[in-house]
This record gives sequence, structure tokens and C-alpha cells, in this order.
Amino acid sequence: MPPETLTPDRILEATEDVLRRFGPAKATVVDVARALGVSHGSVYRHFGSKSALREAVTERWLDQSHAELSAVAEAAGPAGPRLREWLTALFAAKRRKSGGDPELFATYMVLVGENSAVVGRHIETMVEQLAGIVGNGIRQGEFRPVDPATAARAVWDATNRFHDPAYAADWSLPGIDAAFDAVCELVLRGLVA
Repeated sequence: MPPETLTPDRILEATEDVLRRFGPAKATVVDVARALGVSHGSVYRHFGSKSALREAVTERWLDQSHAELSAVAEAAGPAGPRLREWLTALFAAKRRKSGGDPELFATYMVLVGENSAVVGRHIETMVEQLAGIVGNGIRQGEFRPVDPATAARAVWDATNRFHDPAYAADWSLPGIDAAFDAVCELVLRGLVA
């Protein structure tokens, strides 16, 4: 049977495995190539540097939540429940990532710190989705007239404890769900017409 075609996705999957095993400080492109059974030059043909590979892994990890959240943001129906559903889905996704694979989550924390441009694009995408929900709520008369982009950024900032990885240790504390509900309620009350 011929070997599998080397694709960027295969390389990124192997890189995640290597990062999980060795951590970001010790993982090398040679380790990734070895895991794939190819030369490190083959990996470099897809990703020009170790930095580019690490940036792509970080971007892939952050982008995994975009599709689910985008579906909520673009769904029909009242904006208030959608906003709460979007925030709940974001919090749940962050919890899954931090609790489901703590080694990889710790690795990504390092990579996120290195790749602020990737993180900036991720946050911009998230805030744009929030602005879409807020704008829809304004057009439906459900939310008071405000600048959707400004309100979206305020919602993002107000809910920071429930999505910023710096607060991951809080996400399993007793009472965190009640705190999340209280913040969501406060945010929604602030937007309602």
C-alpha cells in the first residue's frame, strides 16, 4: 500500500501529538517528521519554519471553535437566547479544551503567548460574531440602539473570565456556573430595549 500523501492537515495532527508528548520547548520539526515517517525537509515544504508550523497549529486549535459558534451566531430567532447560547457554547468549548487534554492545553498556552497575531485574529472573529448577534437584536427591536461593534467588545470583555485561558483554573470551581449565569443575565439586561 502506498504511503499516505503528506498534507498540511496530517502535519498539523502529527505536530499536536509531538507537542503533547514533548511540550513546546522540546518539540522539533525533526520530531514531527519522524512521527510522519518523512524527512524534515518534507515538513518544511509545507511550513517554511518551526515558527510557521507552531503558528499554524495555534490557529487550527483556535479555529476549531469558530464553526460551532458561527452556526449559533447565524441562526434565526431572537437575539437574546442566541447570545446566551453563543456565550455558553464558547465557555463549554474552552472547558473541553482545558479539561479534556490538559497537556496539550498547557502547550497551547505557550504557543498562544508566542503567536499574538493569531490570537488577535481569533478574538476579532469572535467579536465579529458577537456584533452580528447584537446587530440582529437591534434590527429586531429586541436590543436598544447601540453601536454593535462597541457592544460586542464590551460583551467579550465582560465575559472574559469564562473564555480567557488565563482563567482556566477557575472553570472547575464550585459556583462557576452560577457566576457565568449571573454575568450573562447582567449582559443581556444591559442590551435589552
